Amino acid sequence: MSLLSKLKGAGPSGYGYGSSAEDVTAGLDLSGKTYLVTGCNSGIGLETARVLALRGARLVAAARTVKKAEDAVSPFTKDFRAVACELSEPASVAAAVASLQDETFDGIICNAGIMALPKLNLSHGYELQFMTNHIGHFILVTGLLDRLAPEGRVVMLSSDAHKFPVSGGVNFDNLDGSNGYGGAKFYGQSKLANLLFARELATRLKPGQTANAVHPGVINTNLSRNMSSVVSTLSSIFEPLVLKSIPEGAATQTWAATHPSLAKVNGEYMADCNVAKSSKLGTDMALAKRLWEVSEEIVAKLVP
Repeated sequence: MSLLSKLKGAGPSGYGYGSSAEDVTAGLDLSGKTYLVTGCNSGIGLETARVLALRGARLVAAARTVKKAEDAVSPFTKDFRAVACELSEPASVAAAVASLQDETFDGIICNAGIMALPKLNLSHGYELQFMTNHIGHFILVTGLLDRLAPEGRVVMLSSDAHKFPVSGGVNFDNLDGSNGYGGAKFYGQSKLANLLFARELATRLKPGQTANAVHPGVINTNLSRNMSSVVSTLSSIFEPLVLKSIPEGAATQTWAATHPSLAKVNGEYMADCNVAKSSKLGTDMALAKRLWEVSEEIVAKLVP
């Protein structure tokens, strides 16, 4: 627990910066519920999966390979199904969707992602962060909407980095980075896309279902493995002061996916286990609708 975790108090929900995933699920019985967690094999995805299982939930554990998923969750639960879902590969995501049509999900937690790649990387002609963080999850979630329970929840892992995207928020004319690339800006674009996807999805779901986006906080996990050595050094220095622990980082998405008080909360941005304010771009529903339409066009080209 950082110094800031000790100093910051709880918000209106009763939870706050220093709350852990175990804290926000204390007393909950998730027996009979099934949750899909992407990126379940490390960091806050692993902690989210662990706490869900601790509260009695069945897991559909998604990672790049079945083995990674199995190795991650088998030490703490036997009630799981492992699935390979390489988010940067549309065929892999589509195969995962096809294999899960016999499931019913009480929650889909889109946790996996990559961050601030220092050099431009492409997947199927699109910048890798946008492809992995947004398009991969877009294929997964839209493909499983028919399998979402009547009161099912979709939780998108966004970030306060959405406040610092490329010019205009999402540069539809430069999704391949050919007209200029910056790792942090393109990460911000992908996280804004996650937020806008949740906002638009919230308008399209059946009554009773919800979609929300969360900022987990700043956490020293392997998501930051692509950051420069200077940033990594600063991160290690400031970790005792301001960085969240992994249990704290997992709290907001776990809260969003499970807490009874959020049954009717839809289309919101959340941070520190409370509803929070996003950037102005993060509330731009015209941009959200265009992103949805462009995403559908991209997916139509990439998934047979």
